[in-house]
Amino acid sequence: MSHVLEAPVEVTAPKLPKSAKPPWRSRFETNGWSLLLLPVVVFLLVVFIAPLIMMFSKSFTDPTVGLDNYRAIWENSLYLKVLKNTFVVAIGTTVLTLLIAFPYAYLMTLATPFWRAVMIIAVLVPFWTSLLVRSFALVLVLRDTGALNTALDSMGVIDEPLPLLRHMSGVLFGMVQITLPFAVLPLYATMRGIDRRLLQAAESLGARPSLAFAKVYVPLTMPGMFAGVILVFIQALGYYITPALLGGPQNTMIGELIVQQVSTVLRFGFAAALGVLLLVSTLVLLAIASRFVDMKKYLMGQS
Repeated sequence: MSHVLEAPVEVTAPKLPKSAKPPWRSRFETNGWSLLLLPVVVFLLVVFIAPLIMMFSKSFTDPTVGLDNYRAIWENSLYLKVLKNTFVVAIGTTVLTLLIAFPYAYLMTLATPFWRAVMIIAVLVPFWTSLLVRSFALVLVLRDTGALNTALDSMGVIDEPLPLLRHMSGVLFGMVQITLPFAVLPLYATMRGIDRRLLQAAESLGARPSLAFAKVYVPLTMPGMFAGVILVFIQALGYYITPALLGGPQNTMIGELIVQQVSTVLRFGFAAALGVLLLVSTLVLLAIASRFVDMKKYLMGQS
C-alpha cells in the first residue's frame, strides 16, 4: 500500500494592507474640526498643568534646592497631626455623606413627580448658594445659642449646649451639608436607570424583599456610589473655608495650613510641598481603588 505524501502547505501570516496605519497614529489622527479644541487645550495647560508644574518645582527649590520642605513635614509632629486630621475628616465626611445620600436618592426614585422636584430643589438650592454664606449660616445654627441647641434645649433633650462649633462634630456636620449634592446626584442618576422589575423577579423566585434589595438593587447602584465617593472624598481633602469657620485649632486641615504658610509665614516652598503631598496622596488612593474596582467602567460608563 503506497502513501502519497503531499507537500506541506506554507502558512503565512496575513499581510496588513498598505493603507493600514499603526495604532498610535490612528489615535492621534484629527480632522479640521478637532482644531476647534485647541483653545480649550491651551486654556487647560495654562490654568491647570502649568501651575502644577510650578508648584512641584517650587517645592524642591524654595528656599533651597533639595528635600528640606518635605523633611520639615515628616520631622514635625504638628504637621503630621494636620495630615491625620485631614484624612480623618475626609473619610468621615465621605462615609456620613454616603449614608445620607443613598436613602435620599432612593426616595427620589419612589416619590411622585411633584415631591421628586421638591427633593431635587432642596438639594440644588443650597448647592447654588455661596459656600462662604452657607458656612456662616452653619455658624449661626451650630453655636451654643444657635437654632439647633436652642431647639434641643426647649424640647428638654439637653441640659447644656452641645459642643458643636469649634469641634470635630461641627466640621463633619458642615462638610456633609456641603458635599451632599455631589453624592445624591450621581446616585439618583444611576438608580433612575435601574429596572425595578429585577427586584420583583428576585422576590418571585423566593428572595425576601430585604435580601433582593441587598443582593440585586445595591450592586447595580455601585457606579453612582463609587462616583459619589470619589467626588466627595477628593473635595473633602482640600476644603478650607468650612473647617476654618466651624472647627478649632485641634481640627486644622491641610488646606488651612497651606493658606497660613502662604499668607502669613510666606513659606511658599513649604506650602508647595504640602500641596504636592496632598495631590500625591489623592493619586495613590485612586490607584489603590483602581485595583479593586474598574474605575474606567464606573467613571466613564463603559461596560
